Amino acid sequence: MDELPIGRRVAYWRTRRRLSQQVFADRLGKSKSWVDKVERGVRRLDKFSVIYEIADLLQIDVQLLLGREPDRRPGGPACLDQVEVTEIRSALERYDQISTFFHAPPQPPSIDELRKAVQHAWLSYQHAKYGPLARVLPKLLRDAQAADTACASGEASLLAAHLLGQVYQIASSCLRKLGELELAWLAADRSIAVALRAGDQLLAGTASYRVGSALLALGRARPALEVNVNIANRLAPGDACRATPEHFSVYGMLLLQGAMAAARIGDGATVRDLLTAADAAARAVGGSHNYYWTSFSPTNVDLHRAAAMVELGEGGLAVQTHEHLDRASFAAMLPERRAHHYVDLARGLAQVGDIERASEMLLEGDRLAPSEIRCRPVAHEVLSDVLRRTKGSPSAPVAELAETMGVGV
Repeated sequence: MDELPIGRRVAYWRTRRRLSQQVFADRLGKSKSWVDKVERGVRRLDKFSVIYEIADLLQIDVQLLLGREPDRRPGGPACLDQVEVTEIRSALERYDQISTFFHAPPQPPSIDELRKAVQHAWLSYQHAKYGPLARVLPKLLRDAQAADTACASGEASLLAAHLLGQVYQIASSCLRKLGELELAWLAADRSIAVALRAGDQLLAGTASYRVGSALLALGRARPALEVNVNIANRLAPGDACRATPEHFSVYGMLLLQGAMAAARIGDGATVRDLLTAADAAARAVGGSHNYYWTSFSPTNVDLHRAAAMVELGEGGLAVQTHEHLDRASFAAMLPERRAHHYVDLARGLAQVGDIERASEMLLEGDRLAPSEIRCRPVAHEVLSDVLRRTKGSPSAPVAELAETMGVGV
């Protein structure tokens, strides 16, 4: 990448951000022809003001656009930078099982050490500590891969595979939050293969949920719906009396993700059916739990109900759902879930024209879990919409948040 002409780097990152040349040109205030000539190297980029504007639009460090090593800035929002992206991609592209046929495998950590590291990574994700998590993910991926390769048979092999499957899922979830959607899909797909080898149906179920999440983020709503519903049907508890809370939790989360996919394609009837089934599963689990790191509970079903209403364009119903939440249960949920809900609620409030409260929800989410607001592309879009529709000047806290996030009208 460092050796490519700047125009080729612009084309690369524009594609990664899923922007067409026309959309990219419109946002820059240029013509599509201008963009095409820049990317082909016919037109030179010789104004730093334009280069900085392009870097801001692509949400990358300007040094990266210039082919230099990006500066790591202490402080500020702890978002994923392109150094971590490259390292995570390299870790995901490893095929240790093949390479060890020719060379001795690297020395892995002990299973107990790896288990503790995986647990810490899950907690980092559920507390929306995406920056620190991204920095440890490359090593965690390599360690888990090495452990899986070293443990060739027996119970240790199954445990190592289970831990590797979890690490792939952590990577997928973190990458999806930060807009690296193709990598998120790759990591989730890897997790399915490892989960099947580990012989754990529920781990395979959560891996399928991550695949569906990545597909949905990529705009592939119908395949996401099919993945979630098909696997949920296979995991449907045949005997509710014998099914475990873990089983109901994974089954319920697949139903919830299916409901989100159905909402994206405007299928309100399927949304209602899936949410009803998920609600029944949540009642079977009882209370708020975190089996298989799902945080599945009746309150989580309500949060997905609100999010689905937003996707259907029913912002008023989303706000009503929020107002009827069990406050104690919501307050007990982990930061990532609550801050995620604040983003959804801000979207719903914007739909009904309550821009002031939409701003308050973004600020509340930022106080709770800054990375969930400052690093997620959807939060940038919501804040931009709020700024555009604010009458007069935004409040000082909103203006400060926008400046920190680099968001304009």
